[in-house]
Amino acid sequence: MAKLFLQRCKALGERISHREKEYGIWLSYSWNDYLEHARLIGLGLIALGLKRGEAVSILSEDNKEWVYTDLAVQCVGGISSGVYTTDSSSQLAYLVNDSDSRFLFVENDEQLDKFLSVRDEMPGLTKVIVFDREGLHDYHDERVIFIEELYDIGRVHLKKHPELFEEEIARSKPEDISILVYTSGTTGPPKGAMISNSNIMYSLSVGAYTLPALETDEQVCFLPLCHILERFISVLSPIASKSTVNFAESPETVFDNVREVSPHIFTAVPRVWEKIYSRISIMVGDATPLGRWAYSQALAAGIARAECLEDEKPVSPLLQARYRFWDAVVLRNIRRMIGLDRLRRGTTGAAPISPDLLRWFKAIGVDLFEGYGMSETAGIISLNMYGKNKIGSVGLVVPGGQVQIGEGGEIQYKAGNVFEGYWKKPEKTQEAISEDGWLKTGDVGHVDNSGYVHITGRLKDIIITAGGKNITPAEIENKLKFSPYISDAVIIGDKRKFLSCLIMIDQENVEKYAQDKRVPFGDFASLCATEEVQELIGNVVREVNDEFARVEQIKAFRLIDVLLTAEDDELTATMKLKRSFVEKKHKALIEEMYA
Repeated sequence: MAKLFLQRCKALGERISHREKEYGIWLSYSWNDYLEHARLIGLGLIALGLKRGEAVSILSEDNKEWVYTDLAVQCVGGISSGVYTTDSSSQLAYLVNDSDSRFLFVENDEQLDKFLSVRDEMPGLTKVIVFDREGLHDYHDERVIFIEELYDIGRVHLKKHPELFEEEIARSKPEDISILVYTSGTTGPPKGAMISNSNIMYSLSVGAYTLPALETDEQVCFLPLCHILERFISVLSPIASKSTVNFAESPETVFDNVREVSPHIFTAVPRVWEKIYSRISIMVGDATPLGRWAYSQALAAGIARAECLEDEKPVSPLLQARYRFWDAVVLRNIRRMIGLDRLRRGTTGAAPISPDLLRWFKAIGVDLFEGYGMSETAGIISLNMYGKNKIGSVGLVVPGGQVQIGEGGEIQYKAGNVFEGYWKKPEKTQEAISEDGWLKTGDVGHVDNSGYVHITGRLKDIIITAGGKNITPAEIENKLKFSPYISDAVIIGDKRKFLSCLIMIDQENVEKYAQDKRVPFGDFASLCATEEVQELIGNVVREVNDEFARVEQIKAFRLIDVLLTAEDDELTATMKLKRSFVEKKHKALIEEMYA
């Protein structure tokens, strides 16, 4: 990876590598900037004592300094390890200690405070480097320096050793561990998945074959860079493809930033795609009667065309003409409003997505490709691709990869991107990889006759009812989440007589519904408690129940009446509900349904 990075930077020079917003203005940074900053950070760390094979932790939102540091560490033979900004101080201490990091990069005063509150619990940490000096101009601490100071240390070392950076890159080997990606830790302490250069290059190669990025592509980076999905899409892949990355100001501004950039490539988790659908639903609800009629006609034409394409049937000239008309009049404007008018490749991953949602995006002219991967596979196992996009599946296994179905329907995978094991946890590595090299994914599914992989749920999430019926809850939950009024759902029912459900409503859409219906409410909890909202969600549940067998139907539900964010234990940084945490925290609600 380091050698590819050096080659790209020298070849591309002053071409734009990154853009970042500052004081409301998009500023551009070249590949020369990328190389220069990575060199200074890398040499600065060597001067401070970093050794090859040592881990360096990064605690920051997405920005250019994150990727400068990431590549700097890899280039000088270190191992880059990301930390979620939503992690607590105690979680930070665990990750720093577990990875044996002697250097920690933090974004700003807020993240520095986490270190300061647990500094005595991290005796091995020698230096903390802060990216943003705002609010810290008069701050002094022997263990803390600022990125500008590290650059100065790097410049001094560069004068003494002008060839050292390139020499360290030349020493890199395929088997070297390049990055550590920590698992979410929902079933125990987080484990650091060791990803080698070889693993990364394998994933980059198969990614370029299945869903290639182009030199001319613009993309938006907003998911946490310590997550393997965004790391692969916005750090590793752009180096291979020479594409340009635009850093969103924050996860909260991503929709505005996407409209400003109008990217060719956009990768998001299902919650983001669901939110886009919800926003369009609100717009349509607020439109004039003529506008709503035009939208319904355009969507009907789009759905009819999408069904033909999905069933591999020819689109009749009449339907094609009808679609082109409504695309020009309505659908193109919708794509422009949400910033997807130039989108060439939309991808979704990290969690299951509703097939109905994929069909809706297809109908409005946005092709979404669902893929499947894990930290332990450097991001990729299977992908849908152009001309081979089967909705409801997670695509075909990547070239050179193999999939088999193991005990209990578990998907097992073997390829060159299967990780090297868990950091300092050989017993966990043995549990994850069989003696003959198969990675046990923990996901349940099957491979159809055409070779497409289908995921039905997590092995640990399978519900066995009191009557002995095995149920995978993901399909039911996805049907519920297709409603613009529901943002998430957790099916309950293990060892119970029937299925129940905890539901998190979509605040924006439900508030709009309540206001339109003149339903009084004071806060989020009182909104959830209103009879009208309970009836609204009850109707959604009843509609979903009609699509399932009696034993799979939801007999009771309760609304989670607190707003959840990634800082809460119940949500991951990629906005997935953690089933075990939800069941534990809302045990009283669950017991109430079965009382």
